[in-house]
Amino acid sequence: MVLTPRMFLIVCPLLFLAGFVDSIAGGGGLISLPAYLFAGLPVHAAIATNKLSSACGTSLATARFVKNGLIRPKLVLPGIAAALLGSALGARLSLLADERLIRAILFVVLPAAAFVVLNPRLFPDRPAGGGRTDGRTLAVCALAAFVIGLYDGFYGPGTGTFLIIAFTAFARLSVGEANAQAKAINLSTNLSSLAVFLAGGQVVIPLGLAAAACNMLGNYIGSGLALSRGAKITRPIILTVLGLLLIKLLYEGFAA
Repeated sequence: MVLTPRMFLIVCPLLFLAGFVDSIAGGGGLISLPAYLFAGLPVHAAIATNKLSSACGTSLATARFVKNGLIRPKLVLPGIAAALLGSALGARLSLLADERLIRAILFVVLPAAAFVVLNPRLFPDRPAGGGRTDGRTLAVCALAAFVIGLYDGFYGPGTGTFLIIAFTAFARLSVGEANAQAKAINLSTNLSSLAVFLAGGQVVIPLGLAAAACNMLGNYIGSGLALSRGAKITRPIILTVLGLLLIKLLYEGFAA
């Protein structure tokens, strides 16, 4: 593939924005993948290269959350295992099922998710470390990671956002801790996918590395805001991501 300056000018600013959004509320793929497609990459190359830049950005955000003590190994390790199992199963199911089914389900899930985020009782900004890592919390996190991992393998957009909502509303984590566990889980699924794409020679490495640098900068700035401002900045960006996902579903429905 011949790379042009225009490709870098399109992809790099949008990947910065994607990293910023993703570090706070998930859903960066709703911006980053279309950026690669708009720049002219074929679909498979766009998906593969997006995994490279996303994995780099998510690594930086995860490292920052680790530094601030928000990652709970007892929670996140079972969550990673459950998410990997769920995504593998979801990928298999995607080969058998009709995508219209998952779109129909999402038309119910998206308003419900928005209701949770808008309800301070269900989506509060709890203090970090306030919740216990007991059996119930472990089970809820693992189940949420499996179900949302299943969705990630089947369809994908908004996975990080749904993890943050589930961990906050049902596992009763603080917004920062929910975001941190979600980033670690997303990182593991991104790396597993990236390994497959690298082996298949689908990654456009020069463009991916330039985009990764921009994505990492966006993740660094965004994760700092998420740490300092919690739900005050996370809530509106999550609602924006849910709105973008709804627009994507509507567009795909009319285009089908």
